[in-house]
Amino acid sequence: MKRISLEQLIRESKAPTYRQQYQFICHKIETNQIKPVKNSPLNGKTPALHTRYWITEPKPDYTDLMEELQFQISPAIQTDYYLNHLDVYQKEQKWVRLLSRYFKKQGHDSPEPVSLNERSFQIWGREKFLQREQGKKILAHCGISVGQLFVYETTEPLAYYSADRQIPQTVLIVENKDTFYSMRRSLFTGLKKIFSEEIGTVIYGAGKGILRSFSDFGFCAEPHIRAPENRILYFGDLDYEGIGIYERLHALFCSEHEIVPFAGAYEAMLAKTKEYGMDFLPEASENQNQNLSGQFFRYFPKKSTEAMETVLRAGKYIPQEILNIRDWRMGYLPE
Repeated sequence: MKRISLEQLIRESKAPTYRQQYQFICHKIETNQIKPVKNSPLNGKTPALHTRYWITEPKPDYTDLMEELQFQISPAIQTDYYLNHLDVYQKEQKWVRLLSRYFKKQGHDSPEPVSLNERSFQIWGREKFLQREQGKKILAHCGISVGQLFVYETTEPLAYYSADRQIPQTVLIVENKDTFYSMRRSLFTGLKKIFSEEIGTVIYGAGKGILRSFSDFGFCAEPHIRAPENRILYFGDLDYEGIGIYERLHALFCSEHEIVPFAGAYEAMLAKTKEYGMDFLPEASENQNQNLSGQFFRYFPKKSTEAMETVLRAGKYIPQEILNIRDWRMGYLPE
């Protein structure tokens, strides 16, 4: 509440005599417009008045809002939360009305699924309302799940380059963009094999993005890439994050596709690390999830696994970029 002085109230009253001023202020107190600040001093007159007052806010009338919630909002929306928080409904009324209009138009028919942003625009006229604004909060207040809007999530399209379209072929997923560009450039100029593997297609995984993109693999990849006969390799940074991405990818899709580490590339990374020395390697991020299942290491001999674990325990990592286009073309072999 705001405070106001006795002098300001007297000026507001425009009363010429003190008795009239006193009656004006008493009327405001009786009608709950102001309340005396009890620890403020008296003005020294008779009858006495406090020298400072609280201005009280009038209680809002929510009658119309209650009637709207009870009788006008679509039955698909649960109104319990708003009936108990009418002040919140007053702020969110516009968005709830639009959601109610959407459900009324749909009736009892299940709509055809559309993307999250498309449905968001259809309901609220804002394509990012569900994804980035207050759409999910509005749904929660209305007791509506995102699934009840019949939407599907969209993923980033797979970026890939195919050197040929034969089936079967070896498909290589790489974690980082620079490695993807280098490999694509090598394949484009006629290179057939990389570390003894004949690569037909290289896919840019975009780090953890591959976990979502690969869920649409059967939909967004061409037939020669998604063919079940194909062999799929994965190649990422040699750190907890990169290994974790592989293990999650393997766990999520092993029933549909066999995905194995690109052993030749990882062995080349270890060989080049010996050339540079452990001290030359960058420090790994401290917040990486170090819980690995061990699935990744099953594809390597004991000596290589121990070398990788030494790097991880030292708090270091080997980025894919330790290998470059010359290594893809010429092959990097340990001395």
